[in-house]
Amino acid sequence: MKMKIWWFINIVWLFIFATGAVFIGVRKVDGAGAVQTPEIRMISFAILGIVFIIVVLIQLVFLYFARKSNKRS
Repeated sequence: MKMKIWWFINIVWLFIFATGAVFIGVRKVDGAGAVQTPEIRMISFAILGIVFIIVVLIQLVFLYFARKSNKRS
């Protein structure tokens, strides 16, 4: 059961990050009114990538504990 929840959460995260990447890629002006240059877009993608790595690490820790508890059951 825990693995099904883990897979569902990963699919949701993948959708969120894909939507964020498309949004960053197509917007011309951000919420503060700054025009999006290629340099600013790359910084935004880098920040999104850092958040993605943090989420992946958290998911891997959860996977470790989920598999560990499945072996005991």
